[in-house]
Amino acid sequence: MAINKDPVDVVIVGLGWTGSIMSIELAKAGLKVVALERGDDRTNADFAYPKAADELQFGVRHKLMQRPKQSAVTVRQNIDQVALPNRVLGAFLPGDGVGGAGLHWTGQLMRPRPTDLALGTFAREHYAKGQLPADMQIQDFGVTYDELEPHFDFFEKVCGLSGQAGNVRGKIIDGGDPFEGARSNPYPLPPLEDSLSSAMFEKAARNLGYHPFPNPSAAVSRPWTNPYGMQLGPCNYCGFCSFYACVNFSKASPQTTILDAVKLLPNYEYRVNSNVIRVDLHDDKKTAKGVTYIDAAGQEVFQPAKIVVLASFALNNVRLMLLSGIGKPYDPVANTGVVGRNYSWQMGSGMHLYFKDLEFNPFVAAGTTGKMFNDFSPGTFDSTALGFIGGAKLHGSQPTGSPMKHPLPSGTPKWGAGWKASLKQNYGHHMALSMSLTNMSYRGVFLDLDPTYKDPYGQPLLRMTYDWQPNELKTAQFMGEKLRTIAKELKPDVLDDTVIKPDAHFKTTAYVSTHNVGGAVMGTDPATSALNRYLQSWDVHNVFVPGGNAFPQNFQNNPTGMIGALTYWSVKAILEQYLKNPGPLVQV
Repeated sequence: MAINKDPVDVVIVGLGWTGSIMSIELAKAGLKVVALERGDDRTNADFAYPKAADELQFGVRHKLMQRPKQSAVTVRQNIDQVALPNRVLGAFLPGDGVGGAGLHWTGQLMRPRPTDLALGTFAREHYAKGQLPADMQIQDFGVTYDELEPHFDFFEKVCGLSGQAGNVRGKIIDGGDPFEGARSNPYPLPPLEDSLSSAMFEKAARNLGYHPFPNPSAAVSRPWTNPYGMQLGPCNYCGFCSFYACVNFSKASPQTTILDAVKLLPNYEYRVNSNVIRVDLHDDKKTAKGVTYIDAAGQEVFQPAKIVVLASFALNNVRLMLLSGIGKPYDPVANTGVVGRNYSWQMGSGMHLYFKDLEFNPFVAAGTTGKMFNDFSPGTFDSTALGFIGGAKLHGSQPTGSPMKHPLPSGTPKWGAGWKASLKQNYGHHMALSMSLTNMSYRGVFLDLDPTYKDPYGQPLLRMTYDWQPNELKTAQFMGEKLRTIAKELKPDVLDDTVIKPDAHFKTTAYVSTHNVGGAVMGTDPATSALNRYLQSWDVHNVFVPGGNAFPQNFQNNPTGMIGALTYWSVKAILEQYLKNPGPLVQV
C-alpha cells in the first residue's frame, strides 16, 4: 500500500534549471511547494575548492551523469528497425541528481533569433510549396521573441551572463551579434578575456566578411550578485566546465544561482532519491491529483497536489506523460496524436587545426572561451536555392585543456606510448572549429514507449526513432565549406577535417550534445502540440511541462536560454492567470 503524504499546492518533478525556477517563483508567491528529485542531493559544498576537478572521475567516467540502468532509452534509426537499449553513456549525457544537466553544462547561454520562434511561418513565406520535404513538421512555438524578451533578460541576470550585446533596443553595436533580436538591456557583465585561438578566429572571420562576437558565458567574468541575492565569483579559467561542477562558484547552475535561496523559504521542501513513476489523474482524466514516486527505501509514495509541474529532462517528461495517459500518444503512420511528436536534437560537427609553432595554453580556459558568428542562421542568409532550410552558428573555441580528452590528429593510438607521444607533441597546439546546427522535425522521427524493454519498476522504456535527415546533412555540408574557408585563412600545419559526411547516420556511441528537444511540444493547435503557449497540457489543465520537450524543432544554438525564458513565461501565467481561475489558459 502506498504511503500518502499531506497535500501541497504544487509538486515539481525534477530539480534542474526548470524545477529550480518553478520552485523559487511559486514558493515566493506563498504556495506550499514540494520538489522531487530522483537522484542524490548535490550542494555547492560538495564541489567547492580545494576539492579537485578530477578529470578521470567527471570528464571520463561521468560521475554527474545518469547511468543507463537509471534512464536507458531504446534507439533505432527508422520505424522498420528493432530498437535496442543504450548500455553505455554516449551520444547524450543527462545529468543526475539535484541540479540536473544545469550542474555539469558548459555555460553557453544564448537566445534564439525571432525567426527561430516562428520558423513554420518563415518556411511558408520563403519556400515554394513542395520545396521542402513532405515529411518535415516544423511549426511556430506559439510565443514570440518580444513576449519572451523580458524573461530572457531576467534569466540572464540570474546567471550573470557575460558577453557583448549586438542589438540593444534596436541599436546595432559593433563587436556583438548584429543579427540577434533586440535586447532591452546589455549583458549583465562584459565578456570573458580573449585567448590566442579566439583572437585568431575572430580576425579570420572578419577578413571573410563575417560578424564574430564573444561566446555568451554563464561562467561570469566579474563578481556578480543576482536578483535572488546569490553571489558568483569571477571565472579563474581553470578549464573544467563541461561535465564538471564549478569548484570556484563562477559558473551559473541551479546550485549557485537559485537553490540556496529557495531552501530558506519555510513553505518549500525538496526530497531526493524520489523517482516519480506516474502522474495520478482523477477519474475524468481532465485533472491530476498528484504523483506517485518510489522513495530511497523502495516504498511507493503518493504526493497529492493541486498543480503538477513536470520539470525533469526532456526525454523523461515525455515518458512520464506517456506513462500517465496525459495527451494522446503520437502515431507516425496515421499522423495522429501529439505526445512523442516532433522529437529533434542538435547536430554538431567541425574540424581540428594544429599549429606547430603556436602555443595556445589550453589549461587557461573556460568552457565558453571563444568566438562565434551568426551569419548563417534562418533569416540571416538565403538558403531557399541551396536545397535546405536551417543554419548554424560557427565557432572557434578553446574550451578545455584536460589532457585525457585533448583532441589529437586522426590515426593517433587511443592509448599507450603512441598516444603519449602524440599528446606531448600536440598539446597546446590545437584549435577547434565547430558548428552547432539546426535540427528540423519530421513525421518519422519521434518518441514512444518501447513494447519490449522495461525499467526496474516494470514500466516500458522510452523508445527513440531518430536519424540524420537529408536536409540536415545538406546544411552540414554547406556549413562545412564555410569552416574550410576559415581554416584556409588560418593556415594550420595540420588540418583534421571531421565534418560529418553527407551519407552519415546517427550512432549512439559518440557524444554529440545533450540538447534533446521536442516530444511534448508547445503550440497553438492541440492537433499538433501537446502543450499550449503557456506550457500547460491541453488535456490535463493542472499539469505544466517546462523544458526542451516544448521545442517543436531545434534552432542553431544551445537551448538553455530558451528553456529558462519559457519557464519564467510559464510560471508568470500560473501566478497571474491560473491561480485566479484554474482551468485551460487557452480556449479552443
